[in-house]
Amino acid sequence: MRSIIPNALTALNLVFGVFAIISAYHGQFLQAGTLIFAAMIADGLDGRVARYFGVSGDFGKELDSLCDLVSFGVAPGFLAYVLVLNELGFIGMAIAALFATCGALRLARFNVNVGIVKGYFMGLPIPAAGCVIATFIMTGLKPQGIWFPIMMSIVALLMVSTIRYPDFKGKGEPIRLIPAILTLALAAYLIYTFRQINLFIPFFSFALFGILNTAFALFDKSNS
Repeated sequence: MRSIIPNALTALNLVFGVFAIISAYHGQFLQAGTLIFAAMIADGLDGRVARYFGVSGDFGKELDSLCDLVSFGVAPGFLAYVLVLNELGFIGMAIAALFATCGALRLARFNVNVGIVKGYFMGLPIPAAGCVIATFIMTGLKPQGIWFPIMMSIVALLMVSTIRYPDFKGKGEPIRLIPAILTLALAAYLIYTFRQINLFIPFFSFALFGILNTAFALFDKSNS
């Protein structure tokens, strides 16, 4: 019976993802973005609840990956396509498909390397990637020009990159001072520009920090 609770939370992640797709279909973009964010909360709780009850297992891990693909790969891609990417024709379709495909590859690699990669995330985690797109749309800003498709493509490729993202558990990939300062400075600038604190800023900052932190790590190795 104890396994029902974490699996129910995992399934709730999927339910929110499906609801987000339906909301996007009906043009309810703010609601769709909010539902993707809610899916991330459910996704963050299921593993913790499973460990609390001591019922972590292969079934839950596989279910989690399948649900994550829908909520953070397919749903954000579809949401972005309905909102703006459809204006680009086949290119817009390709970007939406790229996002979902990179999410699937990210999850498959994570499952294979779960016993090898420890102390950090290899590539941007798919919940964070999906929430970069969802929380931007939640700001209510209408994307203009080609910068949003470019941003979405970059976020997709970050998922399958070898960039190391800290897991903030106090071990593994170190958090370097200069990248942290640069990221915080940009976050402060965005808060000043938007004149409000919104959920997009922390997710975007996390995606950027991994790039800067890894770049400085390579710089340190080249000078050692």
